Formats: sequence, structure tokens, C-alpha cells
Amino acid sequence: MVKVHRAESPLARAKGLSEKRDLRARELKREGRKVLGYFCCYLPLEILTAASVVPYRIMGSIKEPTTVADTYLDPALCPFIKSSFDLAMKREFDFFDGWMTPDSCDNLRIISNIWRYNLPSYSFQLRVPNLFDESCTRFFREELALLKEDLEEFAQTEITDEKLHRAIDLHNQQRALLRALYQLRRPEPPLLAGSEVVEVLRAVMSLPVEEANQMLREIIDESKERKNRPKGGIRLLVHGPEIDDPALFRLVEELGANVVVDDSCIGTRYFWHDVEKTINPLDGLATRYLSKIYCPRTIRGKGEGWASYKEDLEERFGHIKSMAHDFSVAGVILYIMRQCDLHQYDVPELRDYLTEEGLPVLLLENDYTMGTIGALRTRIEAFLEMIP
Repeated sequence: MVKVHRAESPLARAKGLSEKRDLRARELKREGRKVLGYFCCYLPLEILTAASVVPYRIMGSIKEPTTVADTYLDPALCPFIKSSFDLAMKREFDFFDGWMTPDSCDNLRIISNIWRYNLPSYSFQLRVPNLFDESCTRFFREELALLKEDLEEFAQTEITDEKLHRAIDLHNQQRALLRALYQLRRPEPPLLAGSEVVEVLRAVMSLPVEEANQMLREIIDESKERKNRPKGGIRLLVHGPEIDDPALFRLVEELGANVVVDDSCIGTRYFWHDVEKTINPLDGLATRYLSKIYCPRTIRGKGEGWASYKEDLEERFGHIKSMAHDFSVAGVILYIMRQCDLHQYDVPELRDYLTEEGLPVLLLENDYTMGTIGALRTRIEAFLEMIP
């Protein structure tokens, strides 16, 4: 384990792991464990856990300028993907035994071959349908079977149904703990700041599931008893893609508001829904990962059976309205990364939908760097002044 002072609190330990995410993974690698980097919340971590592989969520750096990657990648590519590849080329991920990615978007499809060519190692690209009808779910289940078979060969171990069921239980426990962590933000003032939660999520996604679950239990217990709670303020929901740095949330807090819930790739999309226990564990995994992740890349509400445009919007965005209501949100920030077409295409309809529900909306477009923080500060400050 990462060596820390005994007096260090669980929240402080998570903050340390968030800032130095690779420390524990490197230690596990030295102990003989295999570490696989992965992109996106569509990759079923249960299968990696069942193979005794350590899953490590690949993240970029908003502080590190991309230099090497610019030689290899188109300027119009997703800045998050570009930053991640830049770190890989700078050997920041040299402890990986390999990496995996679902083909969630065009940017991930593009980077897969480029990464594989320039940094050859074990890799697996998971094909994920954009629909979740019966035939797509059946197809995805077969894709998961191929992933399982490939991992068995890579890890030199058999992934039995018993191992998969146990892994599903562990990851469902983690999802329940993360939902419990988010519930601590429902009171006013919240027991946890939004920036603190992002730090916890970053730490969780760098640890084996058992260790992360124990850390989460300790953080929840600590937070319920803490004296120095965040200050109250305007309560916000943030919607967007890969928001994997606490900088935006800290900025909101500096301006006297709080992000109390999110709809983002490393946030609620990652853990909001459990995997149903099924006789064949791959059936439950296929259903959950294909239909229960509310990402713009999955087509919802279009086709026969939807009587109106309003019902279509409700199917696609109703979960955001529900979270806004449950967490007493007064406004929504749509934080859209440049070159993220999937989220950009949703903006007009999502903004109209939320405005119709009486929620003020601020659209921010950023490039995954710290360079625009000043401009964001001005716009967020003006937005907060408009909220009654």
C-alpha cells in the first residue's frame, strides 16, 4: 500500500492518491500484478477484476501541455485523447502491461491504431453497439465473451462464472458506496465539496476494487462526522464528457457555489446503475453496460413507440432532470469539450429541455487545459449572479 502517516484522514489519503495516481499501481506492478490501462465507462471492469488484473483509468493532464502528441495527431482530435496519448508517449504509463478501450466514439477509434502502432503492447478494442435492442445486446454479449477469452490468455488464468459473479458483487458494492458518497452532497450545506468528490473518484479509478471499497467506507464514515464542512451556496449540476480534474469544481466553489451532482464520464455514468445478477454473468454485464450508461453515444428514444418529440427528450434527458430535482439544483452547467461531437450535438435539445424545466443553463466550451480558467471564471460568476 501507499505509505501514509497514521494520522492522515481517509479524505487526505484520497487526495494524495488523486495527485499521484500511479503510485499504488506501480507498487502492485512490482509485486507481480498485471496492470491494464483503460478508457471510458463502457469497459466492463468486472472481467478484469475476475482475471486478477488491476484496471487503471487512463486520464490526461490539464496542466501538462501536449507537445509530443501534436506530431502524431490531427489538431481537430479530442483534446482529452490527445493529452492522454501525449502522456503515454512521454512514458507516464510505462507501468502498463497493456491497455483496453471500447470504441465509444470516433476519437477513441482513431487513437486505438495510432497508440497500438507507436506503443506496441497487449491491447483490446471492444466493439460497443450504439443501440440496445435485443439483437445488439446479444451481439455485445458475444463481444464480452471474446474479451473474456482474450484476457484469459493474457493473464494466464481461467475466468470462471464464479469469479465473475464475485467480481460483479465487488463492483456493485463499489457502485453502492459511490452512490452513498453522492448522497452526502444532498444536505445544505453539503458534507462533501464537489472538488473533493472528483479527487475521490480519481483515486478510486487507480486502485483494485477491494482497496477502493475500503477507502470509500472510511471516507463516508469520516465525512458524516466532519466539522469543517463546505460552505453553503448555489447548488449546481454539471453535465459533460471527461471531467477528470477538480479544477472546474474548485473554481465554482471559489465563486461561492457548489457542484452537488454531475452527469459525466467519471461521475454518475460510471456507477449509477448496478449489474443485475444473472445465471450467465455475461448476460447481466451486457445488459447493464449497453443500456444503463446514459451517454450521448447511445441512441435513445428514436424510432417506433415514441409518440412525440417531448417523450423523445424525456427518454434521453429525464435522468438529468431527476438528479437535478433530487439534489435541489438551482442551475446547470453544460461543460462541453471541444471536438466532442457527441456532446455538442446534444446541446441545443438538452438546453431547451432543461430551460423548459425551469433550470438556468450555462454552456461552457473548453479545450481540456488550465489556459482558459480566467475566462471561465468570468462567465460562471455572471451566471451565478443571474440565478435567483
